[in-house]
Amino acid sequence: MEILFRYFPDLTPRQREQFEQLDHEFRGWNERVNLIARTDVDNLAERHFLHSAAIAKVVQFPSGSSVLDVGTGGGLPGLPLAILFPEVEFHLIDSIGKKIKAVQDMAHALKLHNVTAEQIRAEQVRQKFDFVVSRAVTRLANFHPWITQRYTATATASPTHGLYYLKGGDLSEEIAESGLVATVTDLSDFFREEFFETKKVVFVPANNALARGKRTGNV
Repeated sequence: MEILFRYFPDLTPRQREQFEQLDHEFRGWNERVNLIARTDVDNLAERHFLHSAAIAKVVQFPSGSSVLDVGTGGGLPGLPLAILFPEVEFHLIDSIGKKIKAVQDMAHALKLHNVTAEQIRAEQVRQKFDFVVSRAVTRLANFHPWITQRYTATATASPTHGLYYLKGGDLSEEIAESGLVATVTDLSDFFREEFFETKKVVFVPANNALARGKRTGNV
């Protein structure tokens, strides 16, 4: 976990302890459920925990706000972000029940009282959230319609609230296809490792989503 601690030097002792425990719990569950490719377990801290936490280099979720993690799989990026933002409520969803069971167990073991997890598809969620996060579930044009009506009034009134989407590669065509106004941040601006050379955070404001929904008749 030293790579994560190096890039997030202000973690409290409790947060460091939770990340260490997450590493242990995640490896145990991965033996049973295959949350990530077993060949990639040696890269867990860099390519999964640090990659998830990278969103915190782009946005600071305000205390009391709410975040929906769509397609969380084994709790990524939601669990690392929940450790970083203990005063923020996180709701982690995935369509695969055994993965959600693992996430619920890990959140309980880490005493992450700000985390709930549910087996449900994004289109079926009825709660509203200030932010949405996800790790490359699908192309932005496919993903975005799932969440256009999932934002609170606070989110749609703020220029910094919305979707923070972890993706890789050249995204110009994908963003153009979506028809959305998006801001792309290169993670290589923050991390020196080769893995992050092509990794990015795509930000789509919630008010952008509302405007697009009205134009297309979805709202």
